[in-house]
Amino acid sequence: KPIFLGTAHPRSELARHRRVGNSQKCVRAGGKHNDLEDVGRDTYHHTFFEMLGNWSFGDYFKEEACGMAWELLTEVYEIPRDRLYVTYFGGDSSLGLSADEECRDVWLRLGVPATHVLPFLSKENFWEMGDTGPCGPCTEIHYDHVGGGRNAAALVNQGSPDVVEIWNLVFMQYSREMEGHLLPLPQHHVDTGMGLERLVAVLQNKRSNYDTDLFTPILDAIHKGCGAPRYQGLVGDADVGRVNMAYRVVADHVRTLCVCITDGIYPGFSGAELVLRRILRRAVRFCSEVLRAPPGLLASLVPTVVEVLVSGVANLLLILGQIMDIINENEAAFLSSLERGRRIIERTVQQMEPATNFPAEVAWSLYGNLGFPLDLIDLMLEEKGISLDLAAFNELVLEDAKLKAGGLRAGQQEDARTRLDVRSLAQLRSDNVPATDDSPKYAYALGQHGQYEFSPCQATVLMLYRDQSLQKEVGAGQRCGVILDRTNFYAEQGGQASDQGYMIRLEQQDILFPVESVHLCGGYVIHEVTAVETLRAGDQVQLFVDEAQRLACMTNHTATHLLNFALRHVLGDSTEQRGSHVTAERLRFDFDTKSPVTVEQLQQVEQVVQDVIQRNEIVHMAEVPLTLARRVQGLRAVDEGYPDPVRIVSLGVPVESVLTRDSEAAMQTSVELCCGTHLLQVGAVEDLAIISERQLVKGISRVIAVTGRQAKQAREVGQCLAMEVDSVSLRMKQRSTSIPEAQNLSKEVGQLTKVVASTAMPQWQRKELQTILKALQRTANTAIKKLELQQAEEKAKSLLAKHCNQPVIIDTVPADSLSILMKVVNQLCDKSPGTSVLLLSPQASGEVLCACQVSKNCLPVFSAADWAVAVCTQMEGKAGGSSIVAKGSGNAKGVQGALATALEFAQSKL
Repeated sequence: KPIFLGTAHPRSELARHRRVGNSQKCVRAGGKHNDLEDVGRDTYHHTFFEMLGNWSFGDYFKEEACGMAWELLTEVYEIPRDRLYVTYFGGDSSLGLSADEECRDVWLRLGVPATHVLPFLSKENFWEMGDTGPCGPCTEIHYDHVGGGRNAAALVNQGSPDVVEIWNLVFMQYSREMEGHLLPLPQHHVDTGMGLERLVAVLQNKRSNYDTDLFTPILDAIHKGCGAPRYQGLVGDADVGRVNMAYRVVADHVRTLCVCITDGIYPGFSGAELVLRRILRRAVRFCSEVLRAPPGLLASLVPTVVEVLVSGVANLLLILGQIMDIINENEAAFLSSLERGRRIIERTVQQMEPATNFPAEVAWSLYGNLGFPLDLIDLMLEEKGISLDLAAFNELVLEDAKLKAGGLRAGQQEDARTRLDVRSLAQLRSDNVPATDDSPKYAYALGQHGQYEFSPCQATVLMLYRDQSLQKEVGAGQRCGVILDRTNFYAEQGGQASDQGYMIRLEQQDILFPVESVHLCGGYVIHEVTAVETLRAGDQVQLFVDEAQRLACMTNHTATHLLNFALRHVLGDSTEQRGSHVTAERLRFDFDTKSPVTVEQLQQVEQVVQDVIQRNEIVHMAEVPLTLARRVQGLRAVDEGYPDPVRIVSLGVPVESVLTRDSEAAMQTSVELCCGTHLLQVGAVEDLAIISERQLVKGISRVIAVTGRQAKQAREVGQCLAMEVDSVSLRMKQRSTSIPEAQNLSKEVGQLTKVVASTAMPQWQRKELQTILKALQRTANTAIKKLELQQAEEKAKSLLAKHCNQPVIIDTVPADSLSILMKVVNQLCDKSPGTSVLLLSPQASGEVLCACQVSKNCLPVFSAADWAVAVCTQMEGKAGGSSIVAKGSGNAKGVQGALATALEFAQSKL
């Protein structure tokens, strides 16, 4: 995509590609290309598949792409020509596009019979990766599994399992813009995709992908693990009990799980993680509901999958055990959710009016919160002869989609405003506008007194960018992107936020043009500016970076490298960075971890960082050729998106030393490829405090840390809160003798718990205090309960003496809470089992509390709930409960009438 859009860094290996062949791991289970619900129903759809592709980046086009594809299929693979059909784009008047006759003619010249060259509309033959971005007409090659001289043209694109698409050749000619219109791309590209699984089925002469050796070992393992009848390849009505569908679902989904988990995507609650969670749950459901397999079958298939895929996905072997653990844990959680969901459905059905639809809100809650698949809800309701209110459910789905799309569109509009569009980028290059020299961003040094001095920078305005077009002049008050020949502003990249600041025109130094943000696009640095006066190409400007903000970013970026090193040092070398974000205020760092990070490990990580800060190590930075950088031991994988030469940042060890062949120096310190701006000595970090650590999804943790004065402040706040917790703990040990005092202590613990959870403080200390507070809360609740029981016992004793051997006790009694009043009622009934009791307790606020309990001997004639309702209604209040126990409240004005009502009601029932 960066190559198609022209945004790849001009010095990267990526930007130099012209022709590429590759195999890529693909998952189609969400978004625009979503095959999830089709998987299992037929014999050729998959959530995970391997896509074989060839690409041309501004090199060959339709003639060569079609010719090479035809040669490979018919001459190298020797697939019979009469079994192949090709489709081409038949035009679309709504897009203003005519039929792709150029493509059709290429196929005819290659000798494909006219009866095998078929036009189709946009749905089949105009390919788009999403709502915006590169797109174009495509031509597809379909294979007829039956053959025998028949003409299968009528079955192409009709969902027939016998005539399937095997290769799609996309001709990238356009870019779909935000408003929906198409713009021609400055260069024509080719992007082709052929599914390995479908190709293997053709080459092994199998009618189904699931009959090839990519799947048969997994299907055999499923049979051994569950004891269901063997897989027979049946579909539709012939597949009684959906057993064959279940085989296909489980075989496909377990491959997807293995590959995604290996690539660091774990089942979770948003984005790709949520999609994987749904895939796992769908597989678990088919295992348990259809195949009647014992728990653990899914994870037991992992070694077989690894055996089949390992040559293509080598790192599968390394984490086999981890994949199995993640699958088992998620399976157990889902089976528990299934049970909860069943209970919710049962309870809802019992409460429903006859002949009504199942409420959409409940179904949506099951689907969204418990991850309950919709088809399972339908199935369970069908068994009870009930239908889901589908219209209302679909409304909720649409509402949710609109909410998500609204957020996405806002983000896309922001992106469109700040990024050069593909045509403007191409125009800059064709006009020979040079890429921005941003090396001055690294021009800073330490002054005599240890302060950072940033070199001044003068530049020329080369072009202005506004409303998706390049302009030579922008008027006052207009927001625009400014492209300069050189800049000392840091553009947002590598996880570091962009610089802010201002620029002035050399001939008009009293007017400031604020720079709000800075972005890099295809080698051009775009400064987001609101023009306070007319700004023109050719203007000479002086640039002023906000030095305080830049220095704070430098501090936090260097601290991020320290943190990465410390995490690997404490948690092990297998700890891999998953993402980071650095701002002037704080730093965020995501990493994979096999188990939750402990309090001790958090303390150790902070200590390792502080030890390096104390040594005030020098930060060494140098640009080196990519081939040399790849030698550095322990360095993260270097992909083709990195510029060449690449910048290396090494803490405490000169770059020359870490580049020496077989040098282990890089393993003893932090060495990373990084384009960010850094401190020159790490001592300026002063301190680092991790103020948050949580698991984003299973296996990936996120930490947030602050440095310098903020870290010191976080530690001071932590100490103050620790002292407050100690104070409460001491007072708790002194044992309260009054309920109000115990309740106040409990309230104080609750408030402290909230403060500790929300205040910036060291995370290790937060976890320690939370453990203490949890125990204190339990102690406080136990103390209150004990004191309430003592008070209830005394009141019950007094009332028993007053109403000796009465079948009904109705009275008023002072009680501080409804909880105490209920306990008094319970005590009376325990001590006098045949007695039914109703007590009222007037409060200082004017409210009257009511509690009652009916002797089991009086059921079902006498109901506590009805008794309480009758009494509280008399006091203009409300009540509720069961036939044995009930409670409520009312107004003090009606107390005497309520007591009379209580007695009358009891007498009428006894």
